[in-house]
Amino acid sequence: MAWLRMTRLWALRTRQDAMALWFALRHPATPWYVKALAILVVAYILSPIDLIPDFIPVLGLLDDIILVPILIAATMRALPAPVRVDSREREREWSARKLAKPRSRAGAIFVILVWIAIVAAIALWAHAAWFSPAAPGAGA
Repeated sequence: MAWLRMTRLWALRTRQDAMALWFALRHPATPWYVKALAILVVAYILSPIDLIPDFIPVLGLLDDIILVPILIAATMRALPAPVRVDSREREREWSARKLAKPRSRAGAIFVILVWIAIVAAIALWAHAAWFSPAAPGAGA
């Protein structure tokens, strides 16, 4: 049962760090490159659409279990220490007041655009593979 307790604590810390990133985005001392990474991470987390849909067995949950915590941890480590401390404090205040979880339309749009790009790349590959004439001298 110790592993279950550890897993719950890890999940809670990941959730807290995700909200701290939300506050770090608005902090004036956050470097631009960390803001860019944080925007991508927070937009993906708050997006109502996953890059890998949850209904796909096993793979659908891998992004939530592995990818998201790694991205959050990497972005939190990239923050300057004072920004990290301030953002975590603001997250604790937000959590204590039980405010609603923010949503990100930009995150949803980003994920939709990624899916469109993937589908377009597959369509171009399929078209080139199936409908292009054989190369001259290919012997077919």
